[in-house]
Amino acid sequence: MVKHGRLIAAIAAMSIAVSAVAQTDTIVTRLHEIAVVGVKRQSDNEMSAVTDISAPEIERLNIYTMRDASELVPNFFIPEYGSRMTSTIYVRGLGARIDQPVVGLSIDNVPIFNKDNYDFDLFDIERVEVLRGAQSVLNGRNTIAGQINISTLSPWRFQGVRAMAEAGNGQTCRAAAGYYGKPADNLATSVTAHFSHFGGFYRNEYDGELVDKEKSGGLRWKLSWHPHERMSVTNVAYASRLLQGGYPYFDLATGRICHNDTCFYRRSAFNDGLTLGWTGNRVIVTSATSFQYLGDNMTLDQDFKPEPFFTLTQKRREYVVTEDLYARGTRGALKWLGGVFAFSKNTDMDAPVTFKEDGVAGLIEQKPNQMNPDYPIRWHDREFVLGSDFDMRASGVAVYGQTNCDHGPWSFQAGVRLDVEYVGLDYHSHCNTGYTTYHMLPDGSSEIYSTDDVNIDNRGHLSHTYFEWLPRIAASYAFDGGEVYANIVKGYKSGGFNTQMFSDVLQQKIMGMMGITASYDVDEIVSYRPEKSWNFEVGARGSFLDGRLTAEGTLFFIDCFDQQLTVFPPGTVTGRMMTNAGRMRSFGAEATVGCFPVDALSLRASYGYTNARFTKYDNGKADLAGKFLPYAPRNTVFVSGCYAFPAVGKVRPSLSVDMRGVGKIYWDEYNSVCQPMYFTCGASLCLEMEWGRHEASIRLWGENLANTRYDTFYFMSMGNEFVQRANPLTFGATFRLALAK
Repeated sequence: MVKHGRLIAAIAAMSIAVSAVAQTDTIVTRLHEIAVVGVKRQSDNEMSAVTDISAPEIERLNIYTMRDASELVPNFFIPEYGSRMTSTIYVRGLGARIDQPVVGLSIDNVPIFNKDNYDFDLFDIERVEVLRGAQSVLNGRNTIAGQINISTLSPWRFQGVRAMAEAGNGQTCRAAAGYYGKPADNLATSVTAHFSHFGGFYRNEYDGELVDKEKSGGLRWKLSWHPHERMSVTNVAYASRLLQGGYPYFDLATGRICHNDTCFYRRSAFNDGLTLGWTGNRVIVTSATSFQYLGDNMTLDQDFKPEPFFTLTQKRREYVVTEDLYARGTRGALKWLGGVFAFSKNTDMDAPVTFKEDGVAGLIEQKPNQMNPDYPIRWHDREFVLGSDFDMRASGVAVYGQTNCDHGPWSFQAGVRLDVEYVGLDYHSHCNTGYTTYHMLPDGSSEIYSTDDVNIDNRGHLSHTYFEWLPRIAASYAFDGGEVYANIVKGYKSGGFNTQMFSDVLQQKIMGMMGITASYDVDEIVSYRPEKSWNFEVGARGSFLDGRLTAEGTLFFIDCFDQQLTVFPPGTVTGRMMTNAGRMRSFGAEATVGCFPVDALSLRASYGYTNARFTKYDNGKADLAGKFLPYAPRNTVFVSGCYAFPAVGKVRPSLSVDMRGVGKIYWDEYNSVCQPMYFTCGASLCLEMEWGRHEASIRLWGENLANTRYDTFYFMSMGNEFVQRANPLTFGATFRLALAK
């Protein structure tokens, strides 16, 4: 902790030495706060596929988390897997169920480092920006498939009080309130709080309890200060708490949820981001410093059966400090941006697996007793623990730069990032138990042959250092009302360690002590290498008919090598692991159209197609080259329309409808099990009212109106098949109030 404190102090001192943004108190301050999501942009020309989701659409579609925005963006899919810990994102065929994400996430300029903390509620989201394709030069590690930037409402933009209350079926209720004010001309602040409760839809038949219930809440404080016309200081602090049952897994053999041990996920998180900036005549310098804490507990009946086999508890405490120091040139045809990024992450984790009566008998005693029935064994403890404790460290530094050059209608872009990262793991695996071997006599009786203690105390250290260079080149040509563009980018996703495999390593060591050779090489099975890719993209976008029609189309090709894939390795009964699965390629197309035929009517449609297959992957059992990648959908569809009726007095009614489609999704690398394409429909009726500067609205809404039945997840455990069903028809009412000063 002393070293950690020194690091925080050093980074804070570096940040305070830098200044921030503003040429005038009003104009630049407001622009900086409103457009904080695009803080690293050199220009409005991204030269890559980007989708903006505005505040009205966020409210109309009841978007509280990024999972609610799934399918709005073509080839962008966030399924529901068990709990909010498993917040997996799939973009253009790329995704990861565990460990490192493929998409980066930033909220109010604070990068969220751990994907297990991606899924939480936010109140007063003002804008969501989703960039697809590798964004490695400016955003670095784990943006191999894209970057999400979220901006919450700025107290410079709105002063007053905002509140929201919602109720729906499934015992759903939400409430939020926020105060936004300007205590001084150069100081603005906001405080918001939110709470949500969900009673659940699915019941565990073993004890009659609803399994997918949850409660969550959060508190956010934002402070923005402009001590000088060329300086700005912004700090955003957010604390949240989640209590979730989760893991509503149906046994396909019985069609029931029925497990004997408790399943839950609990998470406490705190993020604080300090952004300082200084605006000169030709350069803007920015420092973004963040501190992040994540403390969570995942407890599972890991066999998901009513018999007592085994359970897993994973408790974690993680601390992250980041510093991003960069400068941007703002004058002339040649624009540039360059900087240095550094981070330090420390994680303490305890992950014991507890073997119970049926687990000891069926998973440990059964095999040796079948192999040698004349000398059966009997474990002393009918319940014992395979303990695993970890101390993980990761740190890195990157230097990056990017330039834009405009020449008439042409614009050219080139950039590179040099990234060095260290990952280290100190592990302690332990077990204290024993067994007795019996000799079966001819008369059917037995006698003790031997008694053996099993006292394992394994300690070790693993570490790796990775160096990556990540180039990008792009070009665009502007025409009246639009542009065409092309880019080539190298993407990168970090390597790491399979901590969930240590219980299997320990179990195999025990089996080896009983004469059954099935040991794992710890370094080989626990470590996995970074994933890398080359991304090729061409696209066009434009605005036509005086802005009443907007359109964007994209074609992409991705060549990915050392791809990370989540698998259940041979011989394992408790773990899952990330492996480097060889090579894959993905190609596809995306299209988005917005239409406003009359002022009262807005229409939007998006479609994404992905063809992602292995080009080289032999898992030791079969050559899977040519098979589709599991879990990533081949198609995403979104269509919506909103019509505003003529006002009735001060009340403005509007009707919105939408349809979403996803599929086909393969559930394994063999492509033997799949979820066919499915469609869901939603609708809402909204009544809005204004008086003076105040606004109020009530929205009646429904989702999955046809009660479409589909699966959001499939897996196998101990040879048994399980699925998670989607939520059925949901409906409710949302009330919003804004009292402006």
